[in-house]
Amino acid sequence: MITELGHFALILAFGIALIQMIIPMIGAHKGWTNWMAVADPAATSQFILVAFSFAALTYAFVTSDFSVLLVLENSNSAKPMLYKVSGVWGNHEGSMLLWLLILTLFGACASWFGGYLPQTLKARVLAVQSSVCVAFFAFILFTSNPFIRIENPPFDGYDLNPLLQDPGLAFHPPFLYLGYVGLSMAFSFAVAALIEGRVDAAWARWVRPWTLAAWMFLTVGIGLGSWWAYYELGWGGFWFWDPVENASLMPWLLAAALLHSAVVTEKRESLKSWTILLAILAFGFSLLGTFLVRSGVITSVHAFANDPERGVFILAILVFFVGGALTLFAARANALEAKGVFSTISRESALVANNVLLAVSAFVVFIGTIWPLVAEMTVGRTLSVGAPFFNQAFTPFFVGLALILPPGAMLAWKRGTLTRVLKPLWAAGLLAVALALLAFALQTGRSALGPIGVLLGAWVVFGAVVDLWMRAGRASFAERLSRIRRLPRADWGKFTAHTGLGIVMFAIAAMLAWQTEDIRTVEIGGTYELGAYEFTLENVETLDFDPTQGRNYIAQHGTIAVSKNGQFIATLDPEKRNYPVAGMPTTEAGIDNGFLRDIYVVLGDRQDNGAWAVRSYVKPFANWIWGGSILMAIGGLLSLTDRRMRVAAGARKKTAGAVPAE
Repeated sequence: MITELGHFALILAFGIALIQMIIPMIGAHKGWTNWMAVADPAATSQFILVAFSFAALTYAFVTSDFSVLLVLENSNSAKPMLYKVSGVWGNHEGSMLLWLLILTLFGACASWFGGYLPQTLKARVLAVQSSVCVAFFAFILFTSNPFIRIENPPFDGYDLNPLLQDPGLAFHPPFLYLGYVGLSMAFSFAVAALIEGRVDAAWARWVRPWTLAAWMFLTVGIGLGSWWAYYELGWGGFWFWDPVENASLMPWLLAAALLHSAVVTEKRESLKSWTILLAILAFGFSLLGTFLVRSGVITSVHAFANDPERGVFILAILVFFVGGALTLFAARANALEAKGVFSTISRESALVANNVLLAVSAFVVFIGTIWPLVAEMTVGRTLSVGAPFFNQAFTPFFVGLALILPPGAMLAWKRGTLTRVLKPLWAAGLLAVALALLAFALQTGRSALGPIGVLLGAWVVFGAVVDLWMRAGRASFAERLSRIRRLPRADWGKFTAHTGLGIVMFAIAAMLAWQTEDIRTVEIGGTYELGAYEFTLENVETLDFDPTQGRNYIAQHGTIAVSKNGQFIATLDPEKRNYPVAGMPTTEAGIDNGFLRDIYVVLGDRQDNGAWAVRSYVKPFANWIWGGSILMAIGGLLSLTDRRMRVAAGARKKTAGAVPAE
């Protein structure tokens, strides 16, 4: 009964979404206040109904109701409770319901917290947001219904994909969707502004919090996905340039560009056209990611579905919204004339350079991701674009971004002086060079990647410190510290995010340049060395299927002792798992996490002579990658909690001459 109610709630929400899409838009056009007022209760009602629908599906998974086809195909009674819940979105239909839940949540938040918006703009924003909801309601109800029942359900289900039975993957999709879907608000604001014919400083301030929230959630989602790939897949890496990884990276890059571009529009009323275009493209690339994951046009461990018909539906949504928005953008080009002017050396110019580097890097990732598909469709050749292409084509843009970031953040608006900005930065540059030279001197027979990573990472981090210090003005040391503590949260958020970026740049270069690897076969009791560490394979035992212990798999469990200079360091427990219900194997790496390094061991297959294949790594600064990602997300959160992000730019303007509908 609850399942049917969840399905009915979804249908009812679809009807309300249609009303919200049409009535407020007409009201805004005609100036009818009561028609525009329909948007607020409709947005709230949509969210409540979809939340109930999602709760009904969750109840079916938690209670193992195998009469629901989706539960049958993606759950099992022996599965731990965490993965029963995460199984709700660990499949195509459930993940799309989560997508729709977040989409309606953002629409409801725009209604709840948008009281400062002009009434016509708010009505149009909510109407555009609801039009996106309508498209996904139709997609779910007509192609991906999660509430389909079967007449004679079996005793137990087929289980969730074992790769998804992991804490990292339990939380990765919700955060990623919060980022993907959050960009729909920037899109709705952009389209509403184009319809209204008004893009100004106030609009830029209104759109920034939504973009910042989406970027923050995307950062967390991408970080969780990278962390999961690192410890779960057993290959020892953190980023594979997989098409679906790229599909999340592209909107993240464009959202970062949009954040910086909106600052220029807010402060100087420049880059209006570019900011609107970025808002459209950022959400467009989110839809593109959805298409890649669900259409079957690419192969990925992240992919949810392999259904061309569903892919065509999502492609139609992408073409309609992005194509329609770009057409409207072209029609309104004359209304987007920039007012502010600025010199070549200015913060505006630095932010333009920042935008160009981020946008072009996103375009490079797009070309590398989509090119195999294009080649297969046009010339019939099967091509593979891998890490070497992306590393060589993508890295130079982030090198350039790192170089311009510290001075660009400190330049004055409109007209700046480069020598005046570089003067306080000379100490940061000198220290960064000194650390790079030290790294070069300590390493032997290795590439320049490590020292360059040290140079760029230190330059960005120390530059952020100098920027924060200079914001305190000229005063005594104690007075400056006091002023720094009182700086707005947005300044602290900027400092934290830039510091996190510098740490990530350094950590990636350091790990890739200085990691050591060993692959061999080892007998029980055998010892081998890797760098300064000694590894002893003490035992390999079989762990039986035991749901009472939260173990719905059979595993070969290795025990490897690690020591250094005769002193015990850690015991690692790598596993090779096999999930009998799903019939799939997985690998669990044994990792000793440290502040300066990770010791990483993967257990392979047993050989004919009784020895076991073992792959071992020592990975310097591995955890700094995710630590830096957390800092970037915290920086976004700090900026988002700045009061200036939540207050209107200027007093709320009432719609003049509003006429009630008869």
